[in-house]
Amino acid sequence: MDKIKVDNRLLSLDFYRGLTMFLLIAEFSSLFDFMVSPELHVSIIHTIGEQFHHVDWKGLHFWDLIQPFFMFIVGVSMPLSFSKRLAKGDSYRQLKNHAVKRALLMLVLGWALYCIEPGRIVFRFQNVLSQLAVTYILAFFIIRKKPIIQIGFSVLLILISESLYRYFSVEGFNHAFVPGQNFGAWLNILISGEEDSGHWAMFDAIPTAAHTIWGVLAGQLLVSERTNKKKIQALVIAGIIGLVIGFGFSYFTPIIKRISTSTFVFASGGWSLLALAFCYWFIDVKKYQKGVLFFAIVGMNPLFIYLLAHVGGADLIRKIFLPFTNALFKWTGELGANITLSIIVLLFMWYICFWMYKKKLFIRI
Repeated sequence: MDKIKVDNRLLSLDFYRGLTMFLLIAEFSSLFDFMVSPELHVSIIHTIGEQFHHVDWKGLHFWDLIQPFFMFIVGVSMPLSFSKRLAKGDSYRQLKNHAVKRALLMLVLGWALYCIEPGRIVFRFQNVLSQLAVTYILAFFIIRKKPIIQIGFSVLLILISESLYRYFSVEGFNHAFVPGQNFGAWLNILISGEEDSGHWAMFDAIPTAAHTIWGVLAGQLLVSERTNKKKIQALVIAGIIGLVIGFGFSYFTPIIKRISTSTFVFASGGWSLLALAFCYWFIDVKKYQKGVLFFAIVGMNPLFIYLLAHVGGADLIRKIFLPFTNALFKWTGELGANITLSIIVLLFMWYICFWMYKKKLFIRI
């Protein structure tokens, strides 16, 4: 691979984004599903595999952090990309128009991924892109405000969500933290005509806007004139505060990703900040950059690889390689052949990103 070229980029952010996207596409390879196969029930592989699946309702697995990571990373990127555009002569009005168009396009793309069912069109906005469209535009419109105002606004959004869930009084939907019987379920039915089978709430975009706003604050911190030590200290302190609030108040408000409770937002936000602090310290400060490019190139085309995976790209690759893996790895048993095939699918999707990187093809909106 080519040696990494630093072009006033935060390599830690490239790595963080790339690793998150790599894990997202790994889900479509079915690798995580095979890791929790009954044959592996008592193994360490099964235990690890469980962490790559969402908690059924209350609690927190590693996989529940992937979407917060992604929304947070987008926020971190905003001050960096906007400052570059301003340096090139763009006005705030041009930035605003671009942000609005980008948010609308993400909303349409996110909706389009799930809108068509046999014989009907359904309005659903629970996926990452459509949720991000909302969090992105909310973060943009306060990006020039003082940090205290940005923090206050993010907390206000969380409190609004908490209040709606706790005090919503429509009969049948007045149980704050019961699946299918809360405000989020009612809103799903109001908008799409049905409750999501996994109890994912469309309203999640409002409280989780805090993740993108906190990402903006982290990005502004990293491009500031503070020393690296002070930047890392601020990120770590903020991350610990998030964890203390999230887990500390989980007795009163359970941590539930599917409806993005206040404790979930704080806890996952805390982990997002700590992950950035570690990546920044390890990669940009200590300069341990070996292997960064492997993940970074996936994060350079996040929209493309996300859409490719969602529209059946992984399934197509699986069909192409299935006969070969069955022939070559049949001796490992059905499970072994399936795991091998999943790894091949994942690596091939990675190679597509690598090929695009080499050709300097970057899909952006």
